[in-house]
Amino acid sequence: MESILSVSEITGLIKQTLEENFSEVNVIGEISNFKAHVSGHWYFTLKDANAQISCTMWRGINNYVFFTPQDGMKVIITGKLTIYPPRGSYQIDVRSMKPAGVGELQAAFEKLKQKLSAEGLFDEQYKKPIPKFPQKIGIVTAIDGAAFQDMKSIASRRYPLVEIIIASSKVQGEGAAEEIAECIKLLNKQKDIDLIIVGRGGGSLEDLWAFNEEIVARAIFDSQIPIISAVGHEIDFTISDFVADLRAATPSAAMELATPSKDELFAFINEFSDYFPAIMLEIVSNYNDEIDQTISSYGFRMPQDIVKNKTQLLDNLIYRFQNNFDIKLSDQKKSLELLESKVDSFNIDNVLKRGFSIIKQNDRYITRKKNLEKEKSIDIKFYDGEVRIK
Repeated sequence: MESILSVSEITGLIKQTLEENFSEVNVIGEISNFKAHVSGHWYFTLKDANAQISCTMWRGINNYVFFTPQDGMKVIITGKLTIYPPRGSYQIDVRSMKPAGVGELQAAFEKLKQKLSAEGLFDEQYKKPIPKFPQKIGIVTAIDGAAFQDMKSIASRRYPLVEIIIASSKVQGEGAAEEIAECIKLLNKQKDIDLIIVGRGGGSLEDLWAFNEEIVARAIFDSQIPIISAVGHEIDFTISDFVADLRAATPSAAMELATPSKDELFAFINEFSDYFPAIMLEIVSNYNDEIDQTISSYGFRMPQDIVKNKTQLLDNLIYRFQNNFDIKLSDQKKSLELLESKVDSFNIDNVLKRGFSIIKQNDRYITRKKNLEKEKSIDIKFYDGEVRIK
């Protein structure tokens, strides 16, 4: 009974034994079930054909890994064996991680390239045009790098009017991809920047790897400002080259693509000034001949003929209207005169002239015999006067 141990005690002994005897191990294997926790810690399984082991890489330590691990990637890790007491399982506390070879990075490159291509991030329809005369150019690179100095020199020589805005960033190693993506977002918050150049000088695949990270690719794709990718030398291609609106072979070539040449502009202005009067006269003469031909053409005269014909038709209509109006007016005058004659014939004075008279009695006209009161006096109106008969 003296040798009976609790679960915690035996687990503690195993943990002590493992950590004392396996304080630093180098293990090669394939990553699976990789998970970047919201806490910043990484959890994954390292496996080969016959076995597997759980791994943990803590936040802060994993910041020194220059690439984002992916399932299926073969890596070499350095760490120590330890026990996780709540589950009684052993795991590797990872202190460093690197690809098992250049082939692993290339495989990760191809895998991400295929994924982003399937999502449409490389499609031409999303490429924004590069401005011909940018006033402000934002540059995402290391401020102390040779690439930035070369770009400044070329901008000053080719197009001194342009203003350079530098968003300095790490361009290789741990945390570089996150800084590059953040600088792109920062430049997008300034509304007066016309163009962004993202890049660095040449290096190995490992040196350039920050520009192969998904976080950088998506930051470039989401940018509202056109972006030129200029990473490494002419033979180097990165994921950012495929996503950007334009790829330049080198940072120097990017600045040449981004800026017009002042010498070429002055040459154009001088040539234009020399030939401008003759060119303008030739243009005016050509247009003058073209206008004369157009005016004298049947097609141009046809509208005038139509207007003339319509004007003549309108004159005829006005004449017919006026003629009909005069006839109608004359007929109405004759009808009116006839009515006046009829009305005049019923005038009481004219009736009296013809020998008729009007009889009144008690201030009333007597139109019937039966209405006459014989015993009373009557008034008789003739044309030339009235008489009263008692």
